[in-house]
Amino acid sequence: MTTLTLDVVVDVVCPWCYVGKRRLEKAMAATPDIDYVVRYRPFQLDPGIPPQGLERRAYITAKLGGADRVATAHARLAEIGAADGIPFRFEAITVAPNTLDAHRVIRWAAEAEVQADVTERLFRTYFVEGGDIGDRATLARVAQDAGMAGAEVRQWLDTEEDLDSVRAEIEQAARMGITGVPCTLIERKYAVTGAQDAAVLAEAFREIAEEKRFGAKS
Repeated sequence: MTTLTLDVVVDVVCPWCYVGKRRLEKAMAATPDIDYVVRYRPFQLDPGIPPQGLERRAYITAKLGGADRVATAHARLAEIGAADGIPFRFEAITVAPNTLDAHRVIRWAAEAEVQADVTERLFRTYFVEGGDIGDRATLARVAQDAGMAGAEVRQWLDTEEDLDSVRAEIEQAARMGITGVPCTLIERKYAVTGAQDAAVLAEAFREIAEEKRFGAKS
């Protein structure tokens, strides 16, 4: 069985990243002859949001250029999400959060071997439940629900633990030319941008796995 390493660059307030995660999982399920090592990497769509967040309705209206555009974008995403098993509830979201702390928790989740679960729970908390994933108590609860030590996570969040490391990873993504997410780096050699269909991803994985197998034999 060939192993492929996937570095998936996401921001947990990006709806396309949530869609992309679902499609990635479908692609991996469709290629059972490949073993995957998946690592979620940080990106911030808007690092300028203050730590306490912003009122989401006003923020997204200004960002997209009007209420009509917001309604159109949300309707399209709700339809796409439903097809991929995501019940988006944009109307439930009240805060546009700064995601730096969320990315710290995702980083710690990798050490606890629950990174995919924590990432999924962060997406769901924000896009389905309308939770504030910039709030440290909320982040600690998400971590605990995934099997981490919630009290410890809450304490770490009040320190500067791994802030520099997360910022350095975000800067590295920029140096690599990543300007939008999701972006999946396969074997640190190939980049697939956007929330590609599961069939497209599966075909790319098969081709790269075959190339890797051929290279290993030569």
